[in-house]
Amino acid sequence: MITTLGGGVGAAKFLKGLSRIPEGELFTTIVNTGDDIAISGLRISPDIDTIIYRLSGLVDKEKGWGIKEDTFHGLEALGRFGVETWFKLGDKDLATHIYRTYLRNRGFTPSEITNRVAKAFGINNIIIIPMTDDEVETWIVTDEGEMHIQEYLVKRGMKPKVKGISIKGIENARPAPGVIQAIEEARGVIVCPSNPIISIGPILQVKGIREALKRTQAKVIAISPLVGGAPLKGPADKLMRGLGLEVSSTQVAKLYNDFIDEIVIDEKDAFEADTIRSIGIKPVVADTVMSNDEKAERLARWVLERFEDTSI
Repeated sequence: MITTLGGGVGAAKFLKGLSRIPEGELFTTIVNTGDDIAISGLRISPDIDTIIYRLSGLVDKEKGWGIKEDTFHGLEALGRFGVETWFKLGDKDLATHIYRTYLRNRGFTPSEITNRVAKAFGINNIIIIPMTDDEVETWIVTDEGEMHIQEYLVKRGMKPKVKGISIKGIENARPAPGVIQAIEEARGVIVCPSNPIISIGPILQVKGIREALKRTQAKVIAISPLVGGAPLKGPADKLMRGLGLEVSSTQVAKLYNDFIDEIVIDEKDAFEADTIRSIGIKPVVADTVMSNDEKAERLARWVLERFEDTSI
């Protein structure tokens, strides 16, 4: 079994690449839920839904999230009542959130709901597990006050200056069923090319997950989300700078230093290899830009081959 950790567009693209590899390997992915939010009474899990939509082939590839060719009549109608509509929920997308909320109100857990949603979208070759079934939310501390990560990303367009990160509820969060087992029993673990602060960071802070990554006998490989010292999408650079961190693949390696064996860096960042090697992590260089499904599959196959290399 190969176990991955991730969230966001980068993880979704990489997992799509994995899903194109012929059966014979069990893939499990542990997904960030710190981005979850309640909007207009509906429970929304952006990272989980982005992965499910990408794997099902229904994602809006231009945006990287949501459902392609969706309409927004429901959102427009809500606006008539003065409801805030900055979080763009398409009509088909709304169905997912209505179903999730319906199940939550009936007592189903997030991991049980995720399993049902994934099956409804025809996903059978990758097991998707939320990092926790407990309520966790990532909030960004900015020069304009503290705000939910979705407000920072969507409503405010990543414009406020970042001063810190607060993950509410994380101190009481327990791993969802199957999370620790997926790490301990894996033959290989992959940290997807996801934002290290708000996509991977919350997963690592769930009680017991980082410790499981340290003690697993599997090789652990991270893929840097940076290309040429910058993210292809999202606020990784703004968040890292806001926390006083260098925006580099070397810094990403340092954030994972206690549990990864290798880090895959893009060809544009090959000059960082010696520095990464000096901190005890093996750097490997590849083309990490997943501009289409074929390139995502190529990267996924290449990373899987790394598990056959026993030299660290």
